[in-house]
Amino acid sequence: MSTFRERITLTNARDIGNARNGLIPETEVRAVAIDAMPDTGAWTLVINEETRRRLGLALEGSVTSTLADGSTARYGQTEAVKIQWQDRSTTQQALVVPDAHDVLLGALPLEAMDLMVDPVHERLTGVHGNQPVHVLYSLGSSPRLGVRTHLG
Repeated sequence: MSTFRERITLTNARDIGNARNGLIPETEVRAVAIDAMPDTGAWTLVINEETRRRLGLALEGSVTSTLADGSTARYGQTEAVKIQWQDRSTTQQALVVPDAHDVLLGALPLEAMDLMVDPVHERLTGVHGNQPVHVLYSLGSSPRLGVRTHLG
């Protein structure tokens, strides 16, 4: 399978909260539309330094990551960023690989938006169809229910 890209919008989640609370006007919410490469081998959203700066995302620490070639390195981890693909979204931290050529949309954001890679048509598609879903599941032998909510 070859690689492909999907258009996503990344938005600074702190800016969204500040606008909602009247601290900044909606027009000052920082967002970028970008072509990202879905990568089920990556765990999270991976952005480069330029994208982090454009979004005004603060770093909240760093993590050790293993690269595709097996080497390890420490990379910065951002504050929350809203990731939107069509009518689905999730909010997560991003890993900053300073000189990365591609934005990677990893397994965790794909799962959070109930998306999977369609290798035949080289596109993203909903795991449970075209509508975001709410999945109820049992937590072992406990009578409690867990709820996964996917909102667009």
